[in-house]
Amino acid sequence: MALLDIDAGRLTARLVLERPEPIEDAQGGAVTGFVEVAKVWALIEPRGFAEEEKGPGLVSTVTHHVTLRARGDLAVGQRFRKGARVFDILALRDPDETGRFQVALCREVTG
Repeated sequence: MALLDIDAGRLTARLVLERPEPIEDAQGGAVTGFVEVAKVWALIEPRGFAEEEKGPGLVSTVTHHVTLRARGDLAVGQRFRKGARVFDILALRDPDETGRFQVALCREVTG
């Protein structure tokens, strides 16, 4: 595969990488919370948009490609956060199979 020319200078979005972790609730059960793993620089590129009716109104879903330097601890099921925006990681790939960068397919839900 050809080496892609990914400009690291385009990684200008500061994101918080979070992993899921069970948190005990007051009734002996647990809920899924998220804890910070790291802060990373990334490039966020919107890819698709959909709307559907849920409950009292429309819910919008936007998919993004999030490009960042490769990390050994990045996994599907984690998420990125940028302020109030949350990007759930659905899939990961190495765009040129060199281990330099990773691209995450993410879903952002807005209500």
